Amino acid sequence: MRGCVERHRIQADRVSYAVRTYGSGAAQDTLVLLHGFSGSGDDWRDIAEAVAASGYRSIAVDLPGHGGTDAPSDPLCYSPETTVRGIAAILQSLGIGAAHWVGYSMGARLALRAAFDTPSRVLSLTLESASTGIPDPVAREARRRKDEDLASEIEKRGIAWFVSHWESQPIFASQAFLSASRREAQRTRRLLQRPEGLARSLRGLGQGAELDLTDRLGSMGQPALLVAGALDPTYVANANRISTLLPNASVRIVSGAGHNVHLERPEEFARALLDHLASARRAHPAGALSSPRSHS
Repeated sequence: MRGCVERHRIQADRVSYAVRTYGSGAAQDTLVLLHGFSGSGDDWRDIAEAVAASGYRSIAVDLPGHGGTDAPSDPLCYSPETTVRGIAAILQSLGIGAAHWVGYSMGARLALRAAFDTPSRVLSLTLESASTGIPDPVAREARRRKDEDLASEIEKRGIAWFVSHWESQPIFASQAFLSASRREAQRTRRLLQRPEGLARSLRGLGQGAELDLTDRLGSMGQPALLVAGALDPTYVANANRISTLLPNASVRIVSGAGHNVHLERPEEFARALLDHLASARRAHPAGALSSPRSHS
């Protein structure tokens, strides 16, 4: 049975965000859920309902250019710094001081950045199919140009073309084994996106636009869980590499899943997430985690 969801419009840093909240957990038992590129907060519904049954409240945010959130023309509205600041403002508006941040792909990069930019807002991290960025400047510039080309094609050809193109990428091949209803639900959500929103988001929040965070990982104090699907070897390697650089990290590799673990294996993802949250709660029962940096 579907649980109750509350929908909000929250203004933060010149962007009007669409936000969904699930559950009614205590402030220190709140999760921020951040989707990947071409997704929305609705992508997290199954996970939000699963953790609500264990007493957690979830805040699922549509990122700039996605879902019901604004798609402003100003490129600065899509920078990682501005986006993290906007999410922190959403928490403040909802009366939440700090939360457990859960991000998938693009959302994972934003969650990781939040641990550095607004450490007092981050109790723990769950990073699904995560990357720290592209360390080599030449490779990063090549990726930026590739993202720009795709953004231009989205604007020119429209959302139906993009969805077909995106779903054909090899990284999503494992989703062929999903039920027809789950594939169709995801496709329907993607078809509701705006081409200009996706293009602007890709230019501002794509991997080519973000600086690599590898050198900063050793300073992060919050507990982190790295999740990857066993059928996605690139991101399995990423998870293992990142975990060795974080002071307080664990890894969960989910068999039978590819890039989008929470879609392909929601029960296993929810179990891994709840185990991680329980561990963080035992280590810090008051919900207050220290950070090696001054809080902002």
